Amino acid sequence: MKNRLRIALAQISPVMGDIAGNSRLIAENRAVAAAAGADLMLLPELAVIGYPPEDLVLRPAAIRACEQAVRALAESTRDGGPGLVITAPWRDGDKLHNAAILADGGEIVGVRFKHDLPNYGVFDEKRVFAAGPLPGPLVFRGVRIGLPICEDIWTSEVTECLAETGAEILLVPNGSPFELGKTDIRLNHAVARVVETGLPMVYLNLVGGQDELVFDGASFVLNADRSIPVRLGEFKQELAITDWQRGENGWICAPGPLARPLDRLPAIYEAMMLGLRDYVDRNRFPGVVLGLSGGIDSALSAAVAVDALGADRVLCVMLPSRYTSQLSLDDAAACAEALGVSYESIPIEPAVAAFTGMLAPSFNGRAPDITEENLQSRVRGVTLMALSNKFGHMVLTTGNKSEMSVGYATLYGDMCGGYSVLKDVYKMTVFDLSRWRNTAKPAGAMGPDGVVIPHSIIQRPPTAELRDNQTDQDSLPPYEQLDAILEMLIEREMAVADIVASGQPEDVVRRVQHLLYIAEYKRRQAPPGVKITARNFGRDRRYPITNAFRDRP
Repeated sequence: MKNRLRIALAQISPVMGDIAGNSRLIAENRAVAAAAGADLMLLPELAVIGYPPEDLVLRPAAIRACEQAVRALAESTRDGGPGLVITAPWRDGDKLHNAAILADGGEIVGVRFKHDLPNYGVFDEKRVFAAGPLPGPLVFRGVRIGLPICEDIWTSEVTECLAETGAEILLVPNGSPFELGKTDIRLNHAVARVVETGLPMVYLNLVGGQDELVFDGASFVLNADRSIPVRLGEFKQELAITDWQRGENGWICAPGPLARPLDRLPAIYEAMMLGLRDYVDRNRFPGVVLGLSGGIDSALSAAVAVDALGADRVLCVMLPSRYTSQLSLDDAAACAEALGVSYESIPIEPAVAAFTGMLAPSFNGRAPDITEENLQSRVRGVTLMALSNKFGHMVLTTGNKSEMSVGYATLYGDMCGGYSVLKDVYKMTVFDLSRWRNTAKPAGAMGPDGVVIPHSIIQRPPTAELRDNQTDQDSLPPYEQLDAILEMLIEREMAVADIVASGQPEDVVRRVQHLLYIAEYKRRQAPPGVKITARNFGRDRRYPITNAFRDRP
């Protein structure tokens, strides 16, 4: 009977669909694990193809490529080095499963299929995978290993079955995306399963950006006594070697690396950095271009871009109109200088005048209104897209969640772009992040130390500067109030009556609810952006565009 086991935890960042590249990444990590004397290496969920693969796994060619990669990785274990828990889509008869495949000695020892397929929020696995039966353990070098996959540990059924059929250690591959508060939720579920089964658990999570999702890693080990001997870092790839020994009461993991969890603001910021970096790099853009207006949203977006990509890959453009104040010009220039980015100014007034003149006969007799304001925004969007087309840089959109919630954004104008780092960040959090970044620099950031967002940008009232003396508060409630109402409407789906009972004015709540509903058509046309909250626009929250319902107190 084997009494010692060394398990390598490969917290890696696979690239969606890059089956050959992901296989190389797995092999490289296995070589390091072998040099460290590991017996077994665990991978996160669907590491061979990436997660979530969506309809990519409906292509037979993709599944054939995955199967070939799995068999090649299994064959590589013939060298006597570490066994592998390979995670991949796997076909069993006419059914396709989300699978964990144990390989050792050049052979596939056994396969286990995910039983509990999530079908809520950002997940729709039931659409592409078949649920597997309740699993029993697999024997690896004399040790009975349980392999529940991600959602399988969010309820007790799978782990209880594994415990009842003799599992000694639970190794759990995960593809759990980041959102605020998620690390505590994961830990609570893991602790519940450990308490119920009396078995130790390894929780190994993906890391990296995939479209609007960011996987934060933050993997950990729980002993049967609920102690945490190992915790990996967040938002970075890492290979950890864990040492296990069989005792009188089962297997125990020895103390190892113990990363400190990130606080709220640095976690949000690092999620935005990683999401943007992987989106830009994996879609092969040379860099990003954005409009730097002198406002806080564009300044924070520029800071994240520089930290994620480096200043040499970020082009900032001031697009002044007749309404752009000297303060905005000065602030934008100061921000660009602090960040060290390429910066230029392209006045939009000639194009605005051309459009105004062209439309004058059609608009004859009608007073200027929001139409003329939106023309300015759309001229800016066209200009940024032209720069993108000419130089290849992706346009980075700078709108925040508060604005997108109530439609305070212009289609084909400031909504132009390929990606948005602030899409799921409320306005008050934008202020908090800006202040934090001026006092701290996240790990791995490529930007400068010190103040990168001038204090005057943070202090001045937000304005779109599309008419004289305009501020956002002309059209919206104060952001403190707006964000509080939106959080209750979106994140908590609270009834209007309950929001009013919490102290918010009924007329304001009803107006915000109306704006939220009628802006759905805009959000359907918005670029993807990093998921930060529990209810991001897109995967998490799918409201109909045509919608006559209004909740009334």
